[in-house]
Amino acid sequence: MDKVIARIRENADKHREELRELLRIPSISADPERKGDVEKTAQWLLKRLQGLGISSEIVPTAGHPIVYGEHLHAEGAPTILVYGHYDVQPVDPLELWDSPPFEPTERDGQIVARGASDDKGQLLIHLLAVEAFLQERGELPVNLKIVFEGEEEVGSPNLPPFIEENREKLACDAVLVSDTSFFAKGMPSILYGLRGLAYVEVILRGPNRDLHSGEFGGAVANPADVLARMIAALHDEDRRVAVPGFYDEVRELSDGERETFASLPHDENDYRADLEVEALEGEKGFSTLERLWARPTLEVNGMVSGFTGEGAKTVLPAEASCKISCRLVPNQDPEQIETLLEARLRELCPPSVTMEFVRHHGGGPFLAEPDNPYVEKAKEALEEAFGEKAVLVRGGGSVPITGVFTDQLGAPCVLMGFGLPDDRLHSPNEKMDWDQFHRGIEASARFMQEVTKI
Repeated sequence: MDKVIARIRENADKHREELRELLRIPSISADPERKGDVEKTAQWLLKRLQGLGISSEIVPTAGHPIVYGEHLHAEGAPTILVYGHYDVQPVDPLELWDSPPFEPTERDGQIVARGASDDKGQLLIHLLAVEAFLQERGELPVNLKIVFEGEEEVGSPNLPPFIEENREKLACDAVLVSDTSFFAKGMPSILYGLRGLAYVEVILRGPNRDLHSGEFGGAVANPADVLARMIAALHDEDRRVAVPGFYDEVRELSDGERETFASLPHDENDYRADLEVEALEGEKGFSTLERLWARPTLEVNGMVSGFTGEGAKTVLPAEASCKISCRLVPNQDPEQIETLLEARLRELCPPSVTMEFVRHHGGGPFLAEPDNPYVEKAKEALEEAFGEKAVLVRGGGSVPITGVFTDQLGAPCVLMGFGLPDDRLHSPNEKMDWDQFHRGIEASARFMQEVTKI
C-alpha cells in the first residue's frame, strides 16, 4: 500500500492539472444551451476511463447521459460501485464571482471554480485512486463499477429507471458516494443520514395584464400581495410548518442522537458570524444541528412578480410566482408532502386569483445503519489519510439517489465525502481545498484496500 500512496503523492501536480481541465467544461445540466458541454464532459470521462483500461460506455437517456464503467478482475474480492455526478449548478449571480466560474483559479490553497467540490473534484478523487493502483500494481484490490450521471443537479430524473432496469448489472456489495462534506476541517466525517426533497412552484394569476396601480389599485387583487400572504401563512409563530399532516410521519430523534449532536464542536456564534446575521431562526425546541439534520423545513427559494428594473414603474402585476423547497426527514414521502402542500395553498388562495401548482423534482430522505462493516472501513481509511478519527454525522442536504441504490441493489451506501462546510456549494466562488483533494485520493485508495479484509 505504501507504494500506491507514494505514487499518488508523486502525481500531485498532474492531478491538479487534470482537475483544472475537467472544471473548465461548463456542464450546467439545467441550462439547455449547455447540453453540448454536458455531453462533452461525459465524453471526457469516458476517454479517461478507457485510458485506464476500464470497460466503459456512455448510456443515453431522455436527458443527459450516464457514464458507466466496470473492472471486474479481482476474484473473491468485494464489488464496490462508485457513484458521482459530473453536472454542475448554474453560476448566477455572475457578478458575485471573484474570478470566472469556469476558469479555475488558485487562491489560498484552494481551487475556485463551479463544480470544484460539487462534484467534479470528489468524483475525480476516485478515478485518480484507481489509476494509482493500476499504475503501481496493474490491478485493483476490488471489483469496481462506476456510475457517473449528468443530471443530479436537476433531480436525477433518468437515473432511478436506469438502476431499476440494470439491477443485475449494477449488483455490488457497497455503493461509495462522495458528494458530501466533513463536519469541519480536520474532522473527517461519514454521513449516515440525509434529508429528502420536495421542490415545487406556485404561480398566481390575477388580471389579464399588468395594470396601472393608480387606476386599478385597491379594486383588483394584487397577485404579489396575495402570494406574500399565502407564504406567510405556511409557518406558525414557532417556525413550524403550518401544513396539516406535514409532521405526521416524521421520525423523531432518539436521545442518543441528540446527545451525539450536542457533543460535536459546533459554535453557534461562529456559525452566525460566518453568515453575518445578527440572530439565528428556526423551529422552536431544537438546536441548530437538529434543525439542519433531522427536522423538516419549508423554504421559499425565489419570488418573481411585477416590475423589478431600474427606476419606477407603477404597476399592479398580473402574475406572481415562487419556488419552494421542502427538506424532508425519515419517514416523510415527497409525493405526500407535495399533495399536502398543494391542498393547503389552495385553501389559502382567494377566488380573486387563480393558482397553478407545479411539481418539479424530489427524492426521499436517507438513513443508513451506521455500524455496517463498509462504514467502519471508510472510517479507518479516513483516519489513515487525514490523521484524525472519523465521526458519524447527518447532513441537511439531499442526495436522493442514495435511497434508490439501497432499495434497488440491497447494498449499503457509504457517504464518504471530502468537501468542507465553507466550500460555497451552489454559491459564487465555489472551491475545494487542495489538501482535501490530495488526501481524499489517498483515502479512496485505502478504502479499496481495507474492504478486502471484510
